[in-house]
Amino acid sequence: MAGTPSATFVPMVRRRTRGPSVTDIDMTPMIDMTFQLIAFFMFVVNFSEAEQDDRIQLPSSQLAKPAEAPFEVPITLQLTSSGSLVYAGELFEVASLGTVLEREKTVILDTGKEPTAATIIVRADGRSPTGEVQEIIRICQEKGFEKFALRAKYDDGG
Repeated sequence: MAGTPSATFVPMVRRRTRGPSVTDIDMTPMIDMTFQLIAFFMFVVNFSEAEQDDRIQLPSSQLAKPAEAPFEVPITLQLTSSGSLVYAGELFEVASLGTVLEREKTVILDTGKEPTAATIIVRADGRSPTGEVQEIIRICQEKGFEKFALRAKYDDGG
């Protein structure tokens, strides 16, 4: 191209724009809150209620009092109003209690303890047949268990 002044070619410089920067989130408060919630529920949840059955209506007594300390090896047996036993969520007859206790005795011996260290907690419905609690205790004694705790609701007499 004659007669036109020559233009010099200047390349355009591209500027890279930075996108949003990556933000680090401090997880410490969230972890702290999680541990606080775990600790809260450990104090609030009453695991002993898990061993209770709503089908059992305990008799009332003015002499009933809570246990002074947790039992070392508790075994909770619940006698229904019809005379059946509830143990570990399963319903069975008193006559088959010996088999259940033999399994428990084996587990206790495997942990290096004696069956005499176990406490049999009997929660008997107030409407259960007369003499069934004595029969349960007799079977337990035959299997080598010696400690018993009977449960009742406290009645203030008013």
